[in-house]
Amino acid sequence: MKSKQRTKNAPDMLLTISIIGLLIVGVVMVYSASAIWADYKFGDSFYFAKRQLLFATVGIVAMFFIMNIPYLTWQRYAKPILFICFLLLIAVLIPGIGMVRGGARSWIGVGAFSIQPAEFMKLGLIIFLSTYLASNQKYITSFKKGFFPSLLLVFVAFGLIMLQPDLGTGMVLVLTCLVMIFVAGAKISHFVGLGILGVIGFLGLIISAPYRINRITAFLNPWEDPLGNGFQIIQSLYAIGPGGLMGMGLGQSLQKFFYLPEPHNDFIFAILAEELGFIGGTFVLLLFLLMLWRGIRVSLAAPDTFGSLLGLGIIGMISLQVMINISVVIGLIPVTGITLPFLSYGGSSLTLILCSIGIVLNISKYAKL
Repeated sequence: MKSKQRTKNAPDMLLTISIIGLLIVGVVMVYSASAIWADYKFGDSFYFAKRQLLFATVGIVAMFFIMNIPYLTWQRYAKPILFICFLLLIAVLIPGIGMVRGGARSWIGVGAFSIQPAEFMKLGLIIFLSTYLASNQKYITSFKKGFFPSLLLVFVAFGLIMLQPDLGTGMVLVLTCLVMIFVAGAKISHFVGLGILGVIGFLGLIISAPYRINRITAFLNPWEDPLGNGFQIIQSLYAIGPGGLMGMGLGQSLQKFFYLPEPHNDFIFAILAEELGFIGGTFVLLLFLLMLWRGIRVSLAAPDTFGSLLGLGIIGMISLQVMINISVVIGLIPVTGITLPFLSYGGSSLTLILCSIGIVLNISKYAKL
């Protein structure tokens, strides 16, 4: 499919501002949250901050590069991209290639760095599913011709991710794809049946792994085992509570002194709330809401169905991660291991999210806003 639309001179400015703002907050908070831990473990309080700044710089360069690639290019290469993502998901399961961290074989080492294939699969599947749904939209109301083939591919990818296992990433992938299928026009009745099967399957996944049951128990009553399964969420709440309206001040967190485990990762929002208070936390949430609003506007104004689905898929994926992470941090749902986009320390996830935003920014250059 060739694009006959005229492109604007610049991408969506508000979306760009929200991303740059989140990145700046992320680098500052990674340093603040990790300085004590980094100095103790590596003898360099800037260890994690320097690496986060490097990842952010590489990601920004990649974002602006991809921003200038016509988004329809991804439609042409959707199949090989998905194929490579599946190869990476299979490779990570092979001992000697995949690296085990936190009890999951989710990483592949590349020199001094490592990549997480599941992160690549999320973007690869969004690109492919956007292509498939745009080309077969007339069949989406049919269970056999449209709905089921889309789901089959999603659950094959989910199954490979669960072999690692990584339930949190798998949940984000499935929910993102379901949102895309729904937006493409699938029948609600199909989702009802799927929802029943999903609940049964989710309960089966929880029962099959004792550590997941422990997470549920800790969520329901973390003070029943305050030094074990409930330790992390209790320390997170101890960080958020004293923050109050204005916070204790940047760098003044107490929970980062080896109380909250690895505070620069999944629970970085708790340290942010402790140091910057309700106002700081609200500011970050407003930046995320600005990103969500502009991302949806751009997607709905895209000149074709592929662009709309691609933009909504990417923004939906990021927004779901934000909602799940913050819900965990404030104790609304059990611990899932999902990082906070743009803020949590990470290499492949941060770089890939910025690449994804680059695609949305390119769509905004064609969107009729």
